[in-house]
Amino acid sequence: MNNTALIIVDMVKDFTDPEGLVFYPQNLEILPKIKKVLDECRKHNLLVIFLRHSNRKDKFDKNLVNMRPNCIEGTGGDEIDPMLTVDPVKDYVIKKRRYSGFFATDLDMVLRENKIQNVIIVGTKTNCCIRATVTDAYYLDYTPIVVSDCVATNDETVNQVHLTDIKKYLGKVVTSQELFDLLDKGEMV
Repeated sequence: MNNTALIIVDMVKDFTDPEGLVFYPQNLEILPKIKKVLDECRKHNLLVIFLRHSNRKDKFDKNLVNMRPNCIEGTGGDEIDPMLTVDPVKDYVIKKRRYSGFFATDLDMVLRENKIQNVIIVGTKTNCCIRATVTDAYYLDYTPIVVSDCVATNDETVNQVHLTDIKKYLGKVVTSQELFDLLDKGEMV
C-alpha cells in the first residue's frame, strides 16, 4: 500500500463553511466522513495530499470571469477546513487554480517521486474538481479510487451520474467502509 495516496480535493472554507462564498450543505455532510478516511489512511501510513483551490488576490484569473469570486488568497476562504488537520511534516498541500489537481501543479511529480500508483480521491465538487482530477489521474496511468460517500456536489442526481461514469470509464468507486476493508487487507487494486 505504500504505492497509494489519499488526495483530498478542495475542502476549503469557502466550500465547507456556512459563511463561505460558495458554500453548500452537502460539503458539511461529507466533511466528518472525509475526516474518518483521513484518519484511517494515516493509520496505514498513506501519503496524504490536500488540493487547495486558491485564486490570487487582485490578479486577473480567467476562471473567475464566469463565476462568483471564491477561494481568494488572504481572505481565509482558500484555507483547508480546520476539521481536516494537515501534518506539516508528512502531508503535501498543493494549490490549484483550475478544476483538475494535475493541471499546472506539481501533483504528478509528487506522486511519481513517492512511487504512487493508486490515488484515493475524496472532496468536492464531484462534477467539476473530482471529475477533472480523476480524468487526469486516469490519463496519467494512476488508478483512481473515488470514495462515493466522501464526495459531493449541490445536486445528488448530478453526483450519481458522475460517479457512475467514473466507475464505468475511469476508475473505481467504493464506499468508505469498502475502502477501510481494502486498507485492512492491504489491497488497493
